Amino acid sequence: MAIPKIKTDDLLSVTDLSRDEITAIFEFSAKLKSMLKKGRPHRYLKNQTLAMIFEKSSTRTRVSFETGIYQLGGNGIFLSGNDIQLGRGETMADTARTLSRYVDGIMIRTFSQKMVEELAVNATVPVINGLTDMHHPCQALTDYFTIYERRKDLARVKMAYIGDGNNMAHSLILTAAILGSHIAVATPKKYAPDNHVIEEAYKISAASGAKIHITTDIKDAAKDADYIYTDVWASMGMEKEAEKRKKDFAKYTVSHELIKVASPHVKLLHCLPAHRGEEIQADVMDSDYSIIFDQAENRLHVQKAIMCALMGK
Repeated sequence: MAIPKIKTDDLLSVTDLSRDEITAIFEFSAKLKSMLKKGRPHRYLKNQTLAMIFEKSSTRTRVSFETGIYQLGGNGIFLSGNDIQLGRGETMADTARTLSRYVDGIMIRTFSQKMVEELAVNATVPVINGLTDMHHPCQALTDYFTIYERRKDLARVKMAYIGDGNNMAHSLILTAAILGSHIAVATPKKYAPDNHVIEEAYKISAASGAKIHITTDIKDAAKDADYIYTDVWASMGMEKEAEKRKKDFAKYTVSHELIKVASPHVKLLHCLPAHRGEEIQADVMDSDYSIIFDQAENRLHVQKAIMCALMGK
């Protein structure tokens, strides 16, 4: 199977991709997953090197990218915030230009979306956004691929996102808009998704036919949902707000009661790590409704497809 062809040189947001390009990435992800399960080599990026910059630590992001580039025949180099002097002497532009002379691709997981954009502008190799405070494209694509494995007609799928209007909510809303899917997002009023993201999603949905619903009522969002998605209430860097957020989000727990208003075949999603007993009840997370660890596995397969699409040109 040929590597999917995409127009963008970088993946900074899901909006860098078209509906057809996302579908092509999903199909290639499924192929890579099948090849791995059958023990078939798929060294599409033989001898290529991926630099992995982490200002924010992560178990899943590091292991999935490092394992993924290895399985594709390449090498991963882990660079922590202490390994490169981002914002402390050398400019991001100079870092981008230098790394481009050494490696074939760069993945960065950081706080600022502007930092990722500056890196991409100045790099001559593909840049992949592994997470910023504004977007988490690799995760959102993984989430919808996990749904795609079960139902390819995503236009007939409703996802309910319950929790903080954070980077995860932003990327899910935009992905749903591009794919023509239905998403309902329930957050406390002062934790709603970014207005610019919502406006962009509405514009995209006007052409795609997507349905986007923003509310504060979790039962309204979850009504007849095929998938219920949640995330931690306090993301990395928000530790000082954790106790306040626990109070503000106290009524936003994914529970057995909430599941009752969803579709009879509802499945549960969570990007992990989970704070059991907060955003999701522990027994709900471990129930037959959960496909959370299928979703976690799929980070490996989707990110491999993304790396192939960008670095295999």
